[in-house]
Amino acid sequence: MDINFEYYKIFYYVAKYSNFTRAANALGNSQPNITRAMNGLEQQLHCTLFVRTNRGVQLTPEGEKLYTHVSAAMSHLWAAEEELADSSGLAHGSISIGASETALNIFLLDKLKDFHMKYPGIRLKIYNHSTPQAIEAVKSGQIDFAVVSAPAEVEQPLKKVNLRTFREVLVGGTTFTALGSQELSLKDLKDYPLICLGKETMTFQFYNKLFLSYGLALEPDTETATTDQILPLVKSELGLAFIPEPMAREAIEKHEIVQISLSETIPKRNICMVYDSQHPLNEAARQLRKVILESR
Repeated sequence: MDINFEYYKIFYYVAKYSNFTRAANALGNSQPNITRAMNGLEQQLHCTLFVRTNRGVQLTPEGEKLYTHVSAAMSHLWAAEEELADSSGLAHGSISIGASETALNIFLLDKLKDFHMKYPGIRLKIYNHSTPQAIEAVKSGQIDFAVVSAPAEVEQPLKKVNLRTFREVLVGGTTFTALGSQELSLKDLKDYPLICLGKETMTFQFYNKLFLSYGLALEPDTETATTDQILPLVKSELGLAFIPEPMAREAIEKHEIVQISLSETIPKRNICMVYDSQHPLNEAARQLRKVILESR
């Protein structure tokens, strides 16, 4: 039976993502082309491989059998590619990374600087994502991996590896200087304007869960889209905010803002890497991932 190998490659990605559109994104193709290829494969094999569902597609028993063999074959091919790759693979190429602003500012920038100096021919594409957006981009194959701030919930075949911990501090503008010599509680914060990331972010969910654990509601007066927007708002006296300590340190030392003590302990958070264990990476992306993981 003379079947185009490309059909099997497309079949692998459709089965992996259970979705024609996601498979098309991962392959850099169009959804109609993916559909036509799978229709052609089914006709040549004389069986139905997928059934459509509300969420995408699902493998039939025949599709499951085929996937077992195709996935094994793809793994062998990618292993062979890795064995054949040499240093020339680091002279050119590109890497796509999703990064939350906190992760980028307090961890990833230094690693990217060192990598770029060592491999100047590699193009870096950095996407500013919230943690949920970055995880979805990894899942759909749009980026090679993500470096984000936790909490970050992932499911197989995605993997999550913690890289470093950080803590956040409560800060306010200079009009709140008097609070610097006091100790507030989370309950006290209801008497002050509060700045926070938007409700769609994992940071908001983190603090919302923290406030709820003390029987309190998190009701910020100002919501921002990115972490970088918070510090200028604090300096402009719009309210108090929780900011990663490394990002607030310089402004605190320059007395541009004031750190405020809390009676409750704010749990430490993690910077983590999220990647798809079944998604093949080029030599450049594998090397950068290795560098980041070894720097923990």
